[in-house]
Amino acid sequence: MTEPSHEWQVQIHRTPEKVLKRLPKDLRERIWARILDLRTEPRPNDSKKLLGSQYDNLYRVRVGNWRISYAIENDQLIILILEIASRGGAYRNL
Repeated sequence: MTEPSHEWQVQIHRTPEKVLKRLPKDLRERIWARILDLRTEPRPNDSKKLLGSQYDNLYRVRVGNWRISYAIENDQLIILILEIASRGGAYRNL
């Protein structure tokens, strides 16, 4: 689904920010590039809507074996990064 051509603001919770800082540089850069892409397309074609959490608008995108879980605040044009985790550890804290 294509959004209007305005840029969304990205906010990252402290925990995923710490995870991101500990990753190898090449992986960190790939994940960060994917997060920045969400500013112009918060619901890319390969995103999946996640069910059963406290957030109504919870999605995830993949970067290799890693998952970026995020909530979309439509009324404020904010993308809130909630989790960055490897496939095996994803979604446990949502």
